[in-house]
Parts: sequence; C-alpha cells; structure tokens
Amino acid sequence: MSSAPLAATTAGFCVTVIIPKPVGEKTMYEGYAGLIFDMDGTILDTEPTHRQAWNEVLGRYGMRFDEQAMVALNGSPTWRIAQAIIELNQADLDPHRLAQEKTQAVKAMLLDSVRPLPLIEVVKAWHGRRPMSVGTGSESSVAEALLAHLGLRHYFSAVVAADHVVNHKPAPDTFLLCAERMGVAPEKCVVFEDADFGLQAAKRAGMDAVDVRLL
Repeated sequence: MSSAPLAATTAGFCVTVIIPKPVGEKTMYEGYAGLIFDMDGTILDTEPTHRQAWNEVLGRYGMRFDEQAMVALNGSPTWRIAQAIIELNQADLDPHRLAQEKTQAVKAMLLDSVRPLPLIEVVKAWHGRRPMSVGTGSESSVAEALLAHLGLRHYFSAVVAADHVVNHKPAPDTFLLCAERMGVAPEKCVVFEDADFGLQAAKRAGMDAVDVRLL
C-alpha cells in the first residue's frame, strides 16, 4: 500500500491522513519524532463494553442509548456524551453524576473483557525507537488501569486523559499535551485515531494522522 500522505476531508476539516501500510511495518513512521495513540477503538477493543456500561446505567433511569446518534461523539469525554444522552432523553439529570456512574460501571467490566487491537503491534515495533503516548477521552483512572492490566503501560512515556485538559477533542489540547510530555514538537508527531473528533484534533494540533479505520 502507498505511504504517501492524503488530504482527506472529515466532518468539514481537511486532515492530512497517512495511508497505512500493514500493521507490522517498521519503517513507515521514521519521519516522525513521536507517536501518539488514541486508546478506545484504536489500541484497545473497548467500544462494546462502553456500550454495555451505558445501557446498564441508563436502564436505572429508564433512558435509552442511541448508538447511531452517539457515533459522532466518539472520542469525547464521558460527561459530554452523558450530556448528549440526557438531552436526547429530555431528562433532568446532572451529566457529571451520570458520567461518574458510567465510569464506575465500565471499569469493572473492562478489566474482565478488554483486549488489545492489532495496532498494538505498531506500538511494540516502535518501543525504544520513538517516544510514544496515549491521548484519550477516557478518564485517567480508567486508562491507567486498563493499560497496566494488559501490561502495556510501560510502552508509553505519557498518558493524557480527559481529566488532564479543559478542552477536549476536537480541540487540540490532548495531543498538544502529549507532545509536550514526550518532549517532541507537535509538527513532528503522528496521531493514530479511529474517530472524526480525534482526526480534527490532530489537524488543529498541526500533526499528521493515521485513520485506523482504513487499516
């Protein structure tokens, strides 16, 4: 497959998306000084469990989880998704409290069910060759627990989560903080993402991106 950059449009933003080679490729990203990975749906298969946790928590309040409507919010912090669900259901609830309930529910579930996705082979291939970090919309307690549970935490010099920034994806703050903590200039980083919000955040941070949905 070609490794040339492609200017792609996602949700109205022109993003420099790298056409990925096979997952085991060890030379494709040599032009970058730092690699940044989204977590949910990119390096860890967590999406089905997140949906299960939402359904469990929302069932307590007689609310429903509209998966179709929530796709556009992939990569958002939990409280923002909770806010959208509350609005969709026209409920009178505190989004931060609902998000906290969902986080508590999903932590227990994920430790039993989470598995790495194939992209983790890129992480392993570049370990020790480039600094790497995780930039996620999940809370730090969840991200740190999952990465440690799977024996993956040592691959990353930094984990930047929802509670580390004020402005979340599609704002660039998450990835800019990743670059800062790796000690790498933003324009020398490449981001691996599975969501439009994340790709937009990479663009705004001045970084190239790999849309892992193309792998």
